Amino acid sequence: MADKKPRPGRSALARRAAGALRGHPGEMPGPFGRSFWRSPIRGPWLTSVLGLILLAGVSVVFVTGLLSYAAYNPDLDRINDTTHGKGLLGFYLFSWPTHPVWLYRVNQGLHVTLGLVLIPILLAKLWSVLPKLFEWPPLRSPAHALERLSLLLLVGGVMFEFVTGILNIQQYYKFPGSFYTLHFYGAWVFVAGLVVHVGLKSRTVIRSLRTHGLVRMLRDDTAHTRPEPPDSSELVSPAPAEPTISRRGVLALAGTGSLLLLAVTAGQSLGGALRRTALLAPHGQDLGNGPNDFQINQTAAEVGIRAEQTGAGWRLSVGHVLPAGPAPIRLSRAELLAMEQHTAHLPIACVEGWSTDYQAWTGVRLRDLARLAGISHPASVLVDSLEGGGTFRHAVLSAGQIMNPDSLLALRVNGAELSLDHGYPARVIVPANPGVHNTKWVASLNFAT
Repeated sequence: MADKKPRPGRSALARRAAGALRGHPGEMPGPFGRSFWRSPIRGPWLTSVLGLILLAGVSVVFVTGLLSYAAYNPDLDRINDTTHGKGLLGFYLFSWPTHPVWLYRVNQGLHVTLGLVLIPILLAKLWSVLPKLFEWPPLRSPAHALERLSLLLLVGGVMFEFVTGILNIQQYYKFPGSFYTLHFYGAWVFVAGLVVHVGLKSRTVIRSLRTHGLVRMLRDDTAHTRPEPPDSSELVSPAPAEPTISRRGVLALAGTGSLLLLAVTAGQSLGGALRRTALLAPHGQDLGNGPNDFQINQTAAEVGIRAEQTGAGWRLSVGHVLPAGPAPIRLSRAELLAMEQHTAHLPIACVEGWSTDYQAWTGVRLRDLARLAGISHPASVLVDSLEGGGTFRHAVLSAGQIMNPDSLLALRVNGAELSLDHGYPARVIVPANPGVHNTKWVASLNFAT
């Protein structure tokens, strides 16, 4: 029976660690030397697999993010546009539809949930290319400089997008500007880096997967894990240590983290019984069983709505955008309730990814209020809130949104009066509309032709 190989003592381990810090002869010390990075599973194959997963997921996140911006109809009016200087970056914008009614809910739920689910994959990918961030000398040739620039845009852009996105989900707005503006431009910077990086590395990915296959490397357990042959990517360590985890173990670990995040966030968008599992969702929990007991973004107290503003003296002003038009009509809540009432079953969905279940909203159709103002075919309507400040204290809705039969100035919900926090005395509710454009505490509606 062969003798067991003795484990190295502390002094031997210390000598190995010191050697790694010093590096090989001719290398920079510490992390700037390739021999500092000793993991035997780093290499083109693992990086390529993680990169392909990220590429697929991030592409969906990017497209749904662009659609999320389009949902605000920024080209309709400057009031709706949080990114006035976008220029050609808004080439794809279109008038946001009102059908299907779940469109924005699904789009934003997918955008936020998938973004969170990709975090463990992103961290694994960054770990797999960590040596590239410390390459020395940093610039070796024009081609190498282009690769480094794409890496800077890629890593910097993706970290910025994920961090600002997570802060927005938690409504922690500590930004040097508008979240919407920063997130929009950050996405395009990231995509620019991604396009260049994919162009530079696509051959490496194809070659690695053709050489090693996809399934073959997954068959190896930790004991049979071996480093890849050295290649031009310089990800393979010149002094690999013994493996402590296999490549499939890394993928399984990242995948498990993604599934865990899916389990504790998806419920805020899917609703129903899964809402109880949305532990990371700031607005994802059920609040009670009453008709007004569903999710609220901001309360009346938080935005400074005073009781006297919504009392018996409240009047809705309905008129024209142009000052030369007829004098606005002023309607009390009792007069609005005396008009023909309609009920629409619609959810509320917000940019943070959370949404309510379908609620039964009852009120006056927006198109009926346009006719009351003397406009049969309105081009848009400016909705103003009683809020004294804030980016979304007013919004402009399109003709399609006004004319939809389910677009209401809601006065009741689920058979009860609106609560103050849900917009009493009246709020807008429009199918497939971002939550912040379903204006609460409405003060006036001014239609344009």
